[in-house]
Amino acid sequence: MNRQDLFSLIKKKKSFLSVGLDTDIRRIPAHLQKLEDPIFEFNKQIIDATYAYAVAYKPNVAFYEAHGVKGWESLQKTIEYIPEDCFTIADAKRADIGNTSNMYARCFFEEMPFDSVTVSPYMGEDSVKPFLQHEGKWAIVLAATSNPGHFDFQDLITQGQGEKLYEVVLKKSAQWGTPDNMMFVVGATRVESLVTVRTIVPDHFLLIPGVGAQGGDLEQVCKYGMNKQCGLLVNSSRGIIYASPEKDFADVAGKEAQSIQLQMEAQLSKFF
Repeated sequence: MNRQDLFSLIKKKKSFLSVGLDTDIRRIPAHLQKLEDPIFEFNKQIIDATYAYAVAYKPNVAFYEAHGVKGWESLQKTIEYIPEDCFTIADAKRADIGNTSNMYARCFFEEMPFDSVTVSPYMGEDSVKPFLQHEGKWAIVLAATSNPGHFDFQDLITQGQGEKLYEVVLKKSAQWGTPDNMMFVVGATRVESLVTVRTIVPDHFLLIPGVGAQGGDLEQVCKYGMNKQCGLLVNSSRGIIYASPEKDFADVAGKEAQSIQLQMEAQLSKFF
């Protein structure tokens, strides 16, 4: 899916919601546990209930890898079930030496038909470039995350340049790709960083986790992060998929997704 297609989808659905499929077998309702593939059945019902309100789905690969071969099978079935008009994100945080990254890219872009994959920029250009060589696919680069450990490295002031490390990462990695094949991860709880991020990468899409269970403020994210093509994919995982632990989990998830979509529609109306 290219950038214009993504923007058209956002305008059509009046939404820039990404639903995170961080499916933890321990939190799946009991009535599904007896099924052959409870993870896929859970995901299937979540997708059905939220499709009208979401433009993207983001399976976190760790929740599938933890189950070995069966988990990969659940992930494969999930990505094949997601409607083709939705943007898909493999939240895998890959990147390694060039030939290894090339294999990761083949995994998520050829064997599994994801539109994008999250990558770590720490090893530099040759570790990210292989993800940018697949037409119509995206690398989503970690930039300014909101986990407590981000203070360990991301906000350190670099010698000579006097910039925070995440700013240097943004400037350098933006040179490797374009706004048509690269996005950046910026945590929703780091609203103060969005102004800086947008001065460095004004045209790129940003994947924003942390709205919902992590307490990010959607209105502030839009105020400081939205650009002329919206430029945002705001992800909610636990706040949607675990909104209810009962048999009505899918219905409640749909209502929660709709609530977020209506807030997004109100924000979009200010800009478009």
